[in-house]
Amino acid sequence: MKKHLKAAAAALLLASAGPALAEYPEREVLGVVMWGAGGATDTVARAVNPAAEEALGKPIVVLNKSGAAGAISTAFVNAAPADGYTLLYGAENPQLHGVMGVSKLDYSAFYPVNILGRGVAVIVVPADSKYQTLAELLDDIAADPGAVKMGSTGPGGLPSTIGALIANAAAFEVTAIPFDGEGPGLTAMLGGEVDFMPSGISAAAEQIKAGNMRALAVVNQTPVDILPGVPPITDTLPEMERFLPWGPFYGVFVRDEVPDEIKAKLVEVYAGAAQDPGFLDLMANRGNVVMNISGDEAEAFLTKWQQVTTWVLQDTGAAKVSPEDLGIPRP
Repeated sequence: MKKHLKAAAAALLLASAGPALAEYPEREVLGVVMWGAGGATDTVARAVNPAAEEALGKPIVVLNKSGAAGAISTAFVNAAPADGYTLLYGAENPQLHGVMGVSKLDYSAFYPVNILGRGVAVIVVPADSKYQTLAELLDDIAADPGAVKMGSTGPGGLPSTIGALIANAAAFEVTAIPFDGEGPGLTAMLGGEVDFMPSGISAAAEQIKAGNMRALAVVNQTPVDILPGVPPITDTLPEMERFLPWGPFYGVFVRDEVPDEIKAKLVEVYAGAAQDPGFLDLMANRGNVVMNISGDEAEAFLTKWQQVTTWVLQDTGAAKVSPEDLGIPRP
């Protein structure tokens, strides 16, 4: 008798869940981009968006909501109803917000619909810069601490994290000038507001190809195909080897409380969109590594990335809050 009751209850649950899945989405979905227009996260989001819209059957309206190294958009999506109608097109930044004292909110409060890919960072200067090599730049930084200006996106952003990695291997006291995203920061660098900027290749590639910027090094153990002739950072700083491979990542997230059937629908949508030829071409052309992972695999990636990076920040004195105090174990 109990088995029959359990079976009937399960059937009732499936029946009640069925219409919700069939009806989702009934209207357009909002995709909130963590950074400003033209940056790496925005570029990846807008590249995957058309294929995702087609699979979803409804428009996904893209909204750029930058500020506070991604904390504003993360809080915005976290405060939205957990109904699957507000997505976060995010980068790695929330995994650092705790140790940088920016916010207590990280990706543990979200479900990773898809980690679309991982980027490779690059150190760039304007084409007319006096710096021809990374060694020349580092020599100037060491000779006159604080005099060289670095473009940044705020505490916990990619440039500040790359700076912390380098500071673990060389003298690296610079003056960081914050901007609302990599796109605005690179534009400001071309205008002479800063001397150099660590950036994702995806944000800088077109300007490098156009001859407006010069890449001094890729933050990788080996050269990358999209930037032939640009040396890996380990050529100048062999000590960086222990931190690599490392890079920014790009993903799609929803609040963890979103119903499982809607999560499953979104996972299906973005797993397919991440295989779209147009998206794959853009990722290859921008020097990104396609990952296309979700669920437990994505959560394991997020956990490891946070452990490695937060402890690098702690060990260089860049962290404002110890990872240990936040319950983040050493990797």
